[in-house]
Amino acid sequence: MASQDKEFTGKVALVTGAGSGIGKAAALLLARKGARLAALGRTDDELQETVEQIRREGGEAIALLADISKPDEMEKAFREIQKQLGGLHIVFANAGINGVWAPIEDLKPEEWDKTIEINLRGTFLTVKYAVPLLKENGGSIIITASVNGTRIFSNTGATAYSTTKAGQVAFTKMAALELAKHRIRVNVICPGAIETEIDDSTKKRKIESAKEPVEFPEGTIPLTDGKPGTSEQVAELVVFLASERANHITGTPLWIDGGESLLMG
Repeated sequence: MASQDKEFTGKVALVTGAGSGIGKAAALLLARKGARLAALGRTDDELQETVEQIRREGGEAIALLADISKPDEMEKAFREIQKQLGGLHIVFANAGINGVWAPIEDLKPEEWDKTIEINLRGTFLTVKYAVPLLKENGGSIIITASVNGTRIFSNTGATAYSTTKAGQVAFTKMAALELAKHRIRVNVICPGAIETEIDDSTKKRKIESAKEPVEFPEGTIPLTDGKPGTSEQVAELVVFLASERANHITGTPLWIDGGESLLMG
């Protein structure tokens, strides 16, 4: 069996949301395995930190400042990938927000729209502008969804978020079939509780009054007695799906949650 140490040598990978959490962990691991990295995000100092770490470790990376929900910014980013890195083979469409969690009657239309725009429109734009580059050699697209909206529906107030995550799974299956003739694989990962910063930016409002009472005295993650997973564990799954080892897997959702969604679903 060929060594997996530098299995992505000669490949170019784009990671959105590369400044922190799962995106950063995946960007670092892909680079360590030989990929030249395009790290895309909205927070410049975080992106620069990811890029600098890759460079310190001997890898090659560029930072792309863009809002995934803005077509002009994404078009420009992909032009930069072509210009600076010469092509594209792997796309990790990971960027997203939790947005506002609130009862349906209390959720403002603009709050709904923002979550839909970033999570669903952003995924669409990322894939849309990646396809022309990926068509040249084939490749792998991995999308980050969630256990919410796919197996778990009990998180009160997460209606907008869960709707986008369910939409990403449907989008993955449609794209997988459409792009198969170009040897482009499309898969979607559904993480459960993972230690990242995304929860810090979740705005929750009046959800206690709408919540259905459910109690799990032993914790909600059976495999680890309640301990959440890590970004590095998710990064390992991303790397597998991007690799030739997954060359017959497409259109497939994979849950990475320690059994959490089986208990909570």
